[in-house]
Formats: sequence, structure tokens, C-alpha cells
Amino acid sequence: MMPTTATLNLFFALSALTMILVAGYFPFKKRLAQAEQEHTDFPMGETLGTGVFLGAALLHMLPDAQTLFMKQGYHYPFALLVTGIVFLLFLWFEHLGKELYHHDAHEHLAHHTHHDAHTTHPAFAIMAWMMLSIHSFVLGTALGLSQDYSMQIMLFLAIIAHKWAESFAIAVQLNKSTLSPKTAITLFLSFAFMTPLGIGIGWYVGRDVSTHSFIDPLLMAISAGTFLYLGTLHGLERCVMVQRCCNLRDFSFVIVGFLLMAAVAVYA
Repeated sequence: MMPTTATLNLFFALSALTMILVAGYFPFKKRLAQAEQEHTDFPMGETLGTGVFLGAALLHMLPDAQTLFMKQGYHYPFALLVTGIVFLLFLWFEHLGKELYHHDAHEHLAHHTHHDAHTTHPAFAIMAWMMLSIHSFVLGTALGLSQDYSMQIMLFLAIIAHKWAESFAIAVQLNKSTLSPKTAITLFLSFAFMTPLGIGIGWYVGRDVSTHSFIDPLLMAISAGTFLYLGTLHGLERCVMVQRCCNLRDFSFVIVGFLLMAAVAVYA
């Protein structure tokens, strides 16, 4: 007997919250300066997740969003427009974060010792927190909106594989900064609850009935833009599509993830 949608989404929300809190625990426990030199890596999970996100964006979210827009009488390609805007917005945010980071590093190198240069200005940590929190909320919403069990399972596994490293990274950034421990913990906890909150809202909006309004395809298009970004340029020069594209073993998992979503699309 299949679990109800509500039960499944509750399981997803609690599992995601637990995993995020566990992954972010170590940087807070140690508050290590050298943690910034560590890049937590999970090649198979990251590459498989990249393919799943890309497939979910192009084969599920984007077509569904455009279909809903057209059913409601909107013949302009709003789904493509919103997806493109969200994609470019996240790209701009990430570039802005890098600019803040490099500007802060240059200032420290000019006025302090090399060791002090490793202390990050709060602006960069807050920018990273804001962008990743938005990612988390939209991913959770997309998962909650989905009514197909196969797609839900695939998205959940991709989110888990992606989110644990992201959780560790944001915890490191918050602890590297000059933010007080209390503020850093508060920001991290708010980040941790974004995915469960998104799952709950997505489930509430999409449960059994549609709102039959602009909000339904709009949420899907926003999800498509987020998934497309996570499946391509998230992390910029460290993203899977750049860093691992010449490694056939790693890149093959991107293809596997994409093909899995293509297979799900047959039955969705």
C-alpha cells in the first residue's frame, strides 16, 4: 500500500531537516578557521543530482508550467520567461557573492596579515545564506508540488545528495565570518527549515486540487529556473558541468541522472 502524499511529504521534510542539521553541526562545533580550506565532496551524489535537476527542469517543470499557462489562456511563453529570469537572477547573485568575497579578501591583504585575510566579511556569508535559503525553499516547494511518486523519490534523492554538502558549506561560511555565534546559529537554523517549509507549502498548494490561478504555473516556472541553474552553473567554476565535464566517469552520472528523469517523464 502506497503512503499518502501528506505522509510522504512529512517524511521528506523531517529527513531533509535532520540531514541538514547533521551536516552543519561540525563547523559549529569546532568553529575552525581551517574549515574554509576544506571542500566537502561527494562526486557521485553531486553529478547524479546535477543530471536529475537538469532533467527535472527541462522535462517536467518547464513543460508542465507552460501547459498550465496555456490552459489558463496565456499564450505568451511566460514559463520560459520566468525560468530565464530566475536562472539569470541566481547567476547574478552568485557573481555578486564572489565580488564581495574577493573585495573583502583584497582589503584584508592590504591592511592585515595573511592569516587575517581568512576572516570573511559578514556580507559574503549573508549573501550565501540568502541565496541558498531561496534555493532550499524553491526546491522544497517543487518537491511538495509533485504528485507523481517516481518523480518525488528522484527529486528527494537528488536534493539530499545536493543539500548535505550545501549545508556544510553554508555552516562553514557563517562560522568563517565575523558574525556572532548566536547570529550564525540563527541564520543556519532558518536555512535548515527552508526546505521543510517549502515542502509543506508546495504540498498545501498542490494537494489534489489546483488553485486554477496564475500561482500554479508560476511556482513551477520558478522551480524550473532553480533546477536549471542547479543543474548547470551553480558554483560557477566549481560546478559539475565545468569541473567534471572532462572526467567521463563522473560526467556519466550526470547523463544517468538526466536519463532517469527522462524515464520518469514517460510515466508521469
